[in-house]
Amino acid sequence: MQRVEKELARLIEEIDYDEVTRLFSNLNGGKRLRAKLILKIASDNEQAPLLGAIVEMIHAASLLHDDVIDDAMTRRGESSVNATEGSKTAVMLGDILYSKAFSELVVFDKEIAKIIASSVTSLSKGELLDVNMAKEFNESEETYLNMLYLKTATLIEASAAASAMLAKKDVNTHKVYGKNLGLSFQIIDDILDITTDSKTLGKPAMNDFVEGKCTLPYIYLYEKLEENDRKKLVSLHAKKLCADEISWIKEKMMTHQSVEESFKLAEKLSLEAQSVMSGDEDLVNILQTMIKRNY
Repeated sequence: MQRVEKELARLIEEIDYDEVTRLFSNLNGGKRLRAKLILKIASDNEQAPLLGAIVEMIHAASLLHDDVIDDAMTRRGESSVNATEGSKTAVMLGDILYSKAFSELVVFDKEIAKIIASSVTSLSKGELLDVNMAKEFNESEETYLNMLYLKTATLIEASAAASAMLAKKDVNTHKVYGKNLGLSFQIIDDILDITTDSKTLGKPAMNDFVEGKCTLPYIYLYEKLEENDRKKLVSLHAKKLCADEISWIKEKMMTHQSVEESFKLAEKLSLEAQSVMSGDEDLVNILQTMIKRNY
């Protein structure tokens, strides 16, 4: 990962703007899942660290825009850029990171560059779909999983596919792996938003529902509730919840095991990914670590 961080530092320095350097240095890099995936798959390729840095710049840009859209005041336990510097600065920093990442993709084979660039189009479609879905309570698992694929899994899928192409490995099996890893990773995030305390999360607990996001545990809960309770759940959607309302939702989720049902789907997707990569211990370990994480 030091090679990826070195490439990131170089790319930011090449932008040649002290304000961008300052702002980027204050970003919490997170788990660097996409870069780690690229390094694992294409470990012997000298271009892998640069590809990892490019993908992490794209991911950082998408989070900057996401925080503006959601009016998020924190990101990974720290104040977001739009909270400290304003939304205009956050959007422009995201645009700079996107454009720098795209300009660096030209050094790669055309097909590799196309995989990454196309995933960013899908990611943006997913963000728009997420915004539209937040306008009303969504009870469709299929609609939600489609949004999840576009907004989150597509860049992880592209990272796996592009690095497989770079390493001359089977692209299709790596796409399956990356897609399922991305979906299960985000489903676990959905679960943790409900089950983990605010201090650990670095943001208010159950914040997804307050922001209008009907994640899988809420969708599965809705399916199991009686009509009056369904109406109550829908009435709580996209509003600030009091302690009693939070307790009611958690109690109903416990009764109907909607969190457990969501975890089963994440586990199923993870096992499918493991099955296509059974011969690669490193990639299997990434899946197992992801599915067991508590943050």
